Amino acid sequence: MDKQNTQPNQRPSAPKNKNNRNKMPRINLTWLYIVIAIALGYLFFAGGDMQGSSGVSKNVEYSVFQEYVKLGYANKIIANKDEEYVRMYVKPEHIRDIFKAGVEQTGKQPFVQADYGSSEKLEEFISAQKELGNFTGELSYKKSNDTFMQIFWNLFPLLMIIFVWMFIMRRMGSSGGGGGMGSIFNVGRSRAQLVEKGSDNESKITFKDVAGQASAKQEVQEIVEFLKKPQKFTDLGGKIPKGALLVGPPGTGKTLLAKAVAGEADVPFFSMSGSDFVEMFVGVGASRVRDLFRQAKEKAPCIIFIDEIDAVGRARGNNAMMGGNDERESTLNQLLTEMDGFGTNSGVIIMAATNRADILDKALLRAGRFDRQIHVDLPDLNERKEVFQVHLKPIKIDKSLDIDLLARQTPGFSGADIANVCNEAALIAARHGKQAVSKEDFIAAVDRIVGGLEKKTKVMTEEEKRTIALHEAGHATISWNLQYANPLIKVTIVPRGRALGAAWYLPEERQITTKEQMLDEMCATLGGRAAEELFTGHISSGAMNDLERVTKQAYGMIAYMGMSEALPNLCYYNQNEYSWQRPYSEATAKQIDEEVKRMIAEQYERAKKLLLEKKEGHAALADLLVEREVIYAEDVEKIFGKRPWVSRTEELLEAQGEKELAEQPNEQQAEQKEE
Repeated sequence: MDKQNTQPNQRPSAPKNKNNRNKMPRINLTWLYIVIAIALGYLFFAGGDMQGSSGVSKNVEYSVFQEYVKLGYANKIIANKDEEYVRMYVKPEHIRDIFKAGVEQTGKQPFVQADYGSSEKLEEFISAQKELGNFTGELSYKKSNDTFMQIFWNLFPLLMIIFVWMFIMRRMGSSGGGGGMGSIFNVGRSRAQLVEKGSDNESKITFKDVAGQASAKQEVQEIVEFLKKPQKFTDLGGKIPKGALLVGPPGTGKTLLAKAVAGEADVPFFSMSGSDFVEMFVGVGASRVRDLFRQAKEKAPCIIFIDEIDAVGRARGNNAMMGGNDERESTLNQLLTEMDGFGTNSGVIIMAATNRADILDKALLRAGRFDRQIHVDLPDLNERKEVFQVHLKPIKIDKSLDIDLLARQTPGFSGADIANVCNEAALIAARHGKQAVSKEDFIAAVDRIVGGLEKKTKVMTEEEKRTIALHEAGHATISWNLQYANPLIKVTIVPRGRALGAAWYLPEERQITTKEQMLDEMCATLGGRAAEELFTGHISSGAMNDLERVTKQAYGMIAYMGMSEALPNLCYYNQNEYSWQRPYSEATAKQIDEEVKRMIAEQYERAKKLLLEKKEGHAALADLLVEREVIYAEDVEKIFGKRPWVSRTEELLEAQGEKELAEQPNEQQAEQKEE
């Protein structure tokens, strides 16, 4: 209690007054609108006729009105020439005679109202009653008070326009985070998220959280050094690079690398997407660029990170669509100006990420803007192992789980894919009520992600099942007996997604690929269709995906890689995605088609020849598939024997194992050799 009592006394008066002002109730314009609407409604219904509001009324026929006047009940009579009605206000002593109630129920001035036809007849009747002494007052006339309604209907359209405009501006302001009428003036403000220097954020990311990508991390670590110790480089006359562009496929960790740079350097970090610059209003994108760099200069040294920069940095003048793209181009022009406009050693470094660097504007990629292009590629075997180790930390895994096996079975997976595999494996294990995630759960997760959901309810006839088994056994037989074909992992005829069966391979992670390697892969892909034709006597639609892959590969080899005997050393690749014209003639196109047909036909005949040579092994493999539905490389090895060729991946794994063994103490090496 003492601590709470002394704290207010220690605070200065200014913050106290500020807190008091914040506690004051704010004026809500919604209540003002409601009050105005009620007042207008009241004036609309009651403003034109205020007289007589202090008493009740009664509508009667004109003859009854005349009878009341003859009896001397009238106190005063008022006629309205515009609407042709007359009102007779009743004397207090005769109220009960007409309304059958007292003054307490009717009010002080109750009246009777009747419609009349002619003003002259009414005046003659009133004059006659005055002569007879039945009425002692005067007949008065009044006009309808429609001035307010005229003004209202003249101003109503303008009021509605103002109200709609205010409503739209308030909604736009609230979407920008400011709210209120002043928010329309903030539409040109930058929407970048700022992470301040030294923030106590438990989710702060450093290079320890980024697995793999050794070369990319090495390059971005230099950016951290620039920000931490700029004097080290400027003393020798060097200039701090202004920009670094992270280029790579989706899910490889480009955004994670940028966050790690900010976490390691401990500097302010502005983060936003390229689409945040795009707005429906003209000039807003350029204004947001200016505001972003203004804030960055005030916080220097700092980092600006623009994710998916291709949304705003697309090459100018290459849009095939008709119409203007002036707003996007003006935003890009402003970005180009700002990146090359501030001082050399200002300490503001721009980082951007994209997976479509080929469509970016050339002026954006030049030196002085993005000085460095850092390629963030898909992880290789060892890097996938590191990524698995990071994502397996929060998961309860079985002690017998082999991370090397998981890395081998996920070729071509990005970091995001591996994270998805780990999460899917945990969900599968939880679905089966397990206490830990085992190898089978991870294999099922890979199958689920790559092949799709297993369709256990799909009904197939015995003939269809046999055909699928022969097809998949054809793939396995060819790939096992060709030197450069990808090593087999497992074969299944269980339907998944749109596929009725699948063969899983372990692709070799090559830096370059030879023509012989590509032809072996093409031959193995055609093994399924060849097996159907040889051993069933007919072909089916199950080979459509295989034929699509083979056709694309053949066109790539001939038109792009110059691997054709008829068209050697020629590349017709056109990098301009907006070009609608082929870079070769019709005669060349016909020749390319003929070469594609020849290449595919040769590999198809080669596959049939090899299948006939291994006919008995293929039949045994198909029978085993029909029986088990899933077979592994060990089962294929029992039928065909061990492969005489060792793949590059297996060589790398063997070399990695020998390296780890050499780094262990001598006692552990002896134990492992004995085992």
